[in-house]
Amino acid sequence: MTIPSRVTETSMTSKVLSDLQRSLQRGQKLQSQISSGKLLNRPSDSPTGTVTALQLRTEARATQQYARNADDGLGWLGTIQDTLGDASTSMLRIRDLTVQALNATNDATSRGALANEIDNIRDTLFGQANSTFLGRPVFGGTTTGSTAFQMDPVTKQVTYVGQPQPPANPDPVTRTVGPNAKVRVETSGAEAFGKKGGDPARLFNLLNTLSADIRAGDDNAINADLANLDDAHETLKAALSDVGARYNRVEQMKQSAADHMLSVSSQLSDVEDVDLPKAIMDLQIQQTSYQAALAAASKVIQPSLIDFLR
Repeated sequence: MTIPSRVTETSMTSKVLSDLQRSLQRGQKLQSQISSGKLLNRPSDSPTGTVTALQLRTEARATQQYARNADDGLGWLGTIQDTLGDASTSMLRIRDLTVQALNATNDATSRGALANEIDNIRDTLFGQANSTFLGRPVFGGTTTGSTAFQMDPVTKQVTYVGQPQPPANPDPVTRTVGPNAKVRVETSGAEAFGKKGGDPARLFNLLNTLSADIRAGDDNAINADLANLDDAHETLKAALSDVGARYNRVEQMKQSAADHMLSVSSQLSDVEDVDLPKAIMDLQIQQTSYQAALAAASKVIQPSLIDFLR
């Protein structure tokens, strides 16, 4: 024979109050989710979801940093690209002036005017070679100085003061624009205005020689200068092409980071964000259940001994 367990008023009351408390807690949780818009307000809400959310947030921060690095790299490369493009146009003008200087009808005054224009273009090129981005010379490599080239005010001789000195480049300026993806964002002055294994300031010193040869009317020397000028222009165009390729790569990596950020944000939203319509319906159901439980409890639990004896 099974003896039924005895249920006292105290145990029944405690049980009902405990159930009502749990119901209130569920309602409070739903209200918190609705007000915050988040499913996860504390780790205990979903331990596995919390771990996933933390991993996604870490990935999102890394992706945002890749995008910032790409923006910085595009600033460097864009400055270099624009500068070399302008320099290439100036080189074409210098070539035109050099060809004009070979005209036998030029007198000393005409040759002097051509040489003066070349000198002015040289000074413009020198200023472009010392272009900066965020205070750093873009053709100076890893130099801590403010310029990549220096010019003697008297002789107009130009020297490269950037670091490292050519031909070595063991420590280029790079930006990490993706997982295991580093892109070099600078171009040394020697690569753009110099000669591999030779004078890193070859172009400027060549223009000094060209200007002097034009003033002297030495056609043989001018022809030799013209050949050297074409060679220097090819070097500059090769540097411009290399910069353009690197710019495109950084731009693609930036777009890739933006696309990946959208994917990570979507995954994070799936883990963290609340389904608002569902949460509101659940809260209404919970409130209805709680009101029903209160009504039932008020009938089951007698508030006094007199009510119990009725």
